[in-house]
Formats: sequence, structure tokens, C-alpha cells
Amino acid sequence: MIRYPRIVAHRCGGALAMENSRAGLEAAARLGCRAVEFDVMLTADRVPILMHDETLDRSTRCRGRVAELAFAAIRAGDPAVPTLAEAMADCRRLGLWTNVELKPAAGHEEETGAVVGAWLAAHWDGKGVVSSFSEKSALAARCALPDAAFAMLFEALPADWQVVCARLDAAAVHLDAGHAPAAAARLAAAGLPWACYTVNTRAEAERLFALGCAAVFTDRPDLWRAEEM
Repeated sequence: MIRYPRIVAHRCGGALAMENSRAGLEAAARLGCRAVEFDVMLTADRVPILMHDETLDRSTRCRGRVAELAFAAIRAGDPAVPTLAEAMADCRRLGLWTNVELKPAAGHEEETGAVVGAWLAAHWDGKGVVSSFSEKSALAARCALPDAAFAMLFEALPADWQVVCARLDAAAVHLDAGHAPAAAARLAAAGLPWACYTVNTRAEAERLFALGCAAVFTDRPDLWRAEEM
């Protein structure tokens, strides 16, 4: 069974630094975090980079759609946009457990899973979990990573969640924190660990832990002491 650190820094470092950045990884490690989560999307030339949105506008100094721009153009516009390779090297150096979330642009679900899965199969030590809202993307990655731990991401637990998890051979489920209490009993009965996003108060985290939550993804890892993470 997958073992989660209790506190996972959301999008690398939460509110400690720019989202999905190498600076966030450094900040999380300095604080004592043992675990981080980040989003991975493909550029037009199939380079996996850390990015949440399908466009670069909100979180970088670039403009345009990630899937329509080559990595060299993105890096020229904003040198701080990291590749998956750079982020994973940082995680190894810093000793961080890693949740790699597959975040495919529309129409690139299977390609994203296949490319990222192949990269992870060649370079990752398996310390962490691969997750996605996209079943197609997760299944494509699973083909390259038969022994890795996977988690299905849902906002709320759907009626067919057990079928979806069985197809992926998922080791865990990740849920929106607001919908988790209603699903806790069903997840416990199935024997699957579950984690919640995005939990930004200690009080909410403690309520979820009391229900059996294995971990919370948070923008505020600074609310916990290192020994609590």
C-alpha cells in the first residue's frame, strides 16, 4: 500500500513561491516539507514542463498556448519555466517525495501520458505517485510504468469510481476536500488510501485526518512544523 507524507506542498511550494517552479521546490525543502506535487504538460515539441494552465499567460512572462509553442520559445520568454527533468533532479537532490500530476492540454491526453510515462520509466526512482484527472492520460502512462503507484483524481467521487480505479490499478484516490467527507466511508470500505486538495487551514486538515485522509495538498505548508510533515 502506498504511504503518503501527511503534508504535500501544492504546485511545488504552495504560496511560498511561484507555482510549479524550482524556487518552490527549494522553499518547500527549506521549510521541512517531505513531499511536493506539481503539474506536467507537453510543449509543441513534446517536452514535459511544469505547467497547470493550457495557456502560459497567468503564471509566466510568456503568452500563448503551451501545446502550440516549442520549448525553446517558452524558455526564451521565461527562463524560470522548468522541465520535468529539472524538477525531478531537484526532488532527488532535496529528498522530496513527488506527486507528478499529468495535466494534458485538450486533445493531448494519451500523448501526454505516454511521453511523461516513458520519461519517468527511464529516470524516476518511483518515490511518490502519478495522478491525473484524465483517465486516458493515466492509462497511457501506466503502460510505461507497470509497477508505479497511480492515483485517480476526482473533484467528487463518481458513481463508477471503483471501475475507473480498477482499470488503472490505482493505489489511491485524490479528491477535492469539500467533497471528501461524503466519500470517506466508501473509500475506507474499499481499502483505498485517499488524499485531499487544496487544504489551507490546520483545522480543515485535522477534520480530514480524523475521517481517515492520508494526506493533504496545501498552499500553506508553513502552517505545519517539519516534524509534523
